[in-house]
Amino acid sequence: MRSLLAAATISLAFTLFLTPLFIRLFEKLGWGQVIRTPEDPANPSHGAKRGTPTMGGLVFIAGAITGYLVGTFTGGSPPTISGILVIWMMVGLGAIGFIDDFMKVRQQRSLGLSGWRKIVGQIIVAVPFGIVALNFPNAVGETPGSPYISLFRDISALSFMALGAVVGWILYLVWTSFLTVAWSNSTNVTDGLDGLATGAGIFTISAYSLVTFWQFQQRCTSGALVTAYQAACYDTRDPMDLTIIAASFVGALVGFLWWNAPKAKIFMGDTGSMAIGGVIAAMSILSRTEVLAVIIAGIFIIGPGSVLLQRYYFKATGGKRLFLMTPFHHHLEMRGWPEVSIVVRMWIIAGMLAVTGVGLFYVAWLAAL
Repeated sequence: MRSLLAAATISLAFTLFLTPLFIRLFEKLGWGQVIRTPEDPANPSHGAKRGTPTMGGLVFIAGAITGYLVGTFTGGSPPTISGILVIWMMVGLGAIGFIDDFMKVRQQRSLGLSGWRKIVGQIIVAVPFGIVALNFPNAVGETPGSPYISLFRDISALSFMALGAVVGWILYLVWTSFLTVAWSNSTNVTDGLDGLATGAGIFTISAYSLVTFWQFQQRCTSGALVTAYQAACYDTRDPMDLTIIAASFVGALVGFLWWNAPKAKIFMGDTGSMAIGGVIAAMSILSRTEVLAVIIAGIFIIGPGSVLLQRYYFKATGGKRLFLMTPFHHHLEMRGWPEVSIVVRMWIIAGMLAVTGVGLFYVAWLAAL
């Protein structure tokens, strides 16, 4: 518990007090947000944001890692392979986002990496994650990941390895890569208004910290639970360490939000949005709640979902549009909603979805007793 509190506090202090230093540094480096034109024809109000320091994801990535490492070592709970895997996804996908951001800033264009190059990079990050996750068993044989599709825990009927080791490994890595690509791109699409993705990330990752903390309390390796709650215990390898890295990441996001809330003094860029997606993907896989993530992180599905609906509706109707503009938060802007109203209401939705996901997780535990 001491490691948990220390990690969250240190990461919060890091981003809350040091972000102004990063803002001045990024301004000196010329890392300003690129808008299509000074007055974006699709969203004229966004023209005023041109030049705002971007790539702020570097700040909360650094803050989360600092908080996690200091918290774990000073609290007597050294980092585990599960915590390191979450950091791998956060840093790896954040690096892809950084390359994309840097290309935009250097070329002064709103286009960086192509879509397929991003996907290739995301898969390059996801495959080593998946391989390591099915190795490094602890004393009772639990590995960080699992070769099953999971909802509240592993679904025994949905084992990749039931098809044989070779095919099973291939399908498992495809599944892991799909989750990584899906969540990192979903969070990237959602990041379009000041503070939107940051606040949504706080609710989502906070929910995952509760899930993994409950798994720690009900872990199968606990002697008391072996006799009393054997049917409802969890096989998560390092639930407390997952809770610590999640709490550290949330603390870093809270401190960053102080400077990122409307009107933002710094943007997270693709660096930050893709890092958030990486943490969501890693936490869902390592806590064995991959399908449940659709509810817990459902706020990040609204944006890309509206893009897909717009595209298919446009094709099906021969050119008609379902929304004035996508993603959905830009549709609301075009309808005349103030940016702050959109952001706060999306936060409310994010909170309700996160609470719903945690509630379902708890109800499933009760049902398993």
